[in-house]
Amino acid sequence: MIHLRDKIIVVTGGNGLIGGAYVRAVREAGGTCINADISAKNDLDAGEWSLDITSEDSVKACIQAVVAKFGRLDGWVNNAYPRTKDWGARQEDVPMESWRLNVDWHLNGYYLCCKEALAVMKEQKFGSLINIGSTYGVVAPDFTIYEGTPLTSPVGYAAIKGGILQLSRYLASYYGEHNVRVNSLCPGGIFDNQNPTFVENYEKKVPLRRMGKPDEMAGGVVFLLSDAATYVTGHNLMVDGGWTAI
Repeated sequence: MIHLRDKIIVVTGGNGLIGGAYVRAVREAGGTCINADISAKNDLDAGEWSLDITSEDSVKACIQAVVAKFGRLDGWVNNAYPRTKDWGARQEDVPMESWRLNVDWHLNGYYLCCKEALAVMKEQKFGSLINIGSTYGVVAPDFTIYEGTPLTSPVGYAAIKGGILQLSRYLASYYGEHNVRVNSLCPGGIFDNQNPTFVENYEKKVPLRRMGKPDEMAGGVVFLLSDAATYVTGHNLMVDGGWTAI
């Protein structure tokens, strides 16, 4: 049951570390996956489309192109991660304009994609949409893992990801009567050659005693998109090595 044969899936931000894993996993599961990334080209035959999730025109054009070519939209994964150049500043140093832009680009960008993709799925009477959240949308950051490093967890990240998770629940309730499912998936920390002190501090806090790998996030996405999850909606799947369990 856990396959995506004959399904048309769009993954936003598919050129990124984790997004690339989602794209590969969908294709390996037999699905047709469109990598909708701001740095991609408009070439559906090659499985990509240039998408700016902050632009209503761009989002509508992407969805219209996919539906025109394939006749339907079986799944959509909101994974893109737009952010300002000062992203990562400590809370007291974040200008209000930066806060506004990040919330607008990320949270509102996800909503825009949801609004347009779900409109198509409602008309079809089927579809599955996944919003990518984060452990820090569920629990507060543990700032001790950043001690001895220049790193921190951006304040906007917690607000944005928390908002995305509640948005997912709302949309699941709203579109359920149309046989359209909306879920979220929360990755834990992903190893990406971070500061060694940070990695050591992080791994001490995780029951599995290590950071995650991009491909380990992808199985949950395939499951939620698949027909094995036809009675799963409004769910938030934690893929965090047990971080939020303790």
